[in-house]
Amino acid sequence: MVISSMVGTGVFTSLGYQLVDIQSVFAILMLWLIGGVISLFGALSYCELASALPKSGGEYYLLSRILHPSIGLSAGLVSATVGFSAPAVLAAIALANYLNPIMPFMNIKIIAIFVILSMNLMHAYSLDTGKSFQVWSTFLKLFIIFSFVSIGFLYEDKQSISFIPKYEDFEILFSPEFAVNLVWVSYAYAGWNSSIYVVGEIIQPNKNIFRSILIGTLIVTALYVLLNYVFLLISPIDVLMGKIEIGYISSINLFGFKTAKIVSIFIGLLLLSTVSSYVYIGPRIIQAIGKDYEKINFLSKVNKKGVPLNAFSLQLFISLIFIISSTFEEVMLYTGIILIITTSITVCSLIYLRIKEPNLKRAYKVWGYPFTPITFVILNTWILYYTIRLQPFESLIGVCLIVISLGLYFSIKTET
Repeated sequence: MVISSMVGTGVFTSLGYQLVDIQSVFAILMLWLIGGVISLFGALSYCELASALPKSGGEYYLLSRILHPSIGLSAGLVSATVGFSAPAVLAAIALANYLNPIMPFMNIKIIAIFVILSMNLMHAYSLDTGKSFQVWSTFLKLFIIFSFVSIGFLYEDKQSISFIPKYEDFEILFSPEFAVNLVWVSYAYAGWNSSIYVVGEIIQPNKNIFRSILIGTLIVTALYVLLNYVFLLISPIDVLMGKIEIGYISSINLFGFKTAKIVSIFIGLLLLSTVSSYVYIGPRIIQAIGKDYEKINFLSKVNKKGVPLNAFSLQLFISLIFIISSTFEEVMLYTGIILIITTSITVCSLIYLRIKEPNLKRAYKVWGYPFTPITFVILNTWILYYTIRLQPFESLIGVCLIVISLGLYFSIKTET
């Protein structure tokens, strides 16, 4: 479960943007290692919260219960709208870029809009449509990653790169650019917080949660580090720099143009599955919030097939605004900032709950407490600080979205 939810498509789209600021192979690989550590510590912290308060609703329920309903509503709204709409848009734009070599006559944004519309219509038609699509896509993702890694190491015309660090490489690790680029990595690891939804299904959680999350995160981290090393090994840095479709570019060197186009189609299918999963989940959270607040109760309404059409419509509207008005990089930063803020507040609530309700029954207690949650929050705060400094406009939009959702609570709370 950990592997299937965490193995996303960000690993096929992030490296090109990281190379714009960082050309050190050692620093690039450290980005992915640190991203794995942050994901591991976050997932373990979330598991304790879910075991202590085993009720569906994710951050929306947890923060409402532990801190305040306004904070819970804010986290729930930004997660359900921007938190799902934006990643779906990112995957749709990336898909369009991967299909561009095959259909160069098509406009990138038109393809992205078509993909978003198609996935919303598919899931709005029926609750069950597309579920099987998610199952095989995980195996396809792993197959493509394993293929790239194994064939890449056998590639003869390798780039002359080394991951052995130099003195200046360590300086990069503490630079503002390194911190900001962890936002790209966090997108690739997105899915670690799904641990909050499966705690109740795990047998002997106190024994098995740490083991399953540790093994799952280590496997994903190893795959990500190896894959990015292979990308750098077979393609010149200046060719990859600033590009989204790095999987296609690397495939050209490995397999030639014709086979690379086929690989690009497969990666496109994986990106389509990512769009599908985000489009499917987002409206369900919007629907759950709508049930709790009378003034926005229309968002919980369903049709004869049990599909929350109003929630789907809201998500679709937000997605289209993102595609039309923003670039891939801008949407990534909005998403990253919101994800960092909401997950950090949620992990902080774990510490608060330990102090406030020490006798609350917990099927699982986070390993390494309080080091684990505190380290997660410190690293995220560091990333957030430098992202705001270097990308103030995008950061301001992300913060404003959270403030707006927070203010919404005070306009509807009398009707709860």
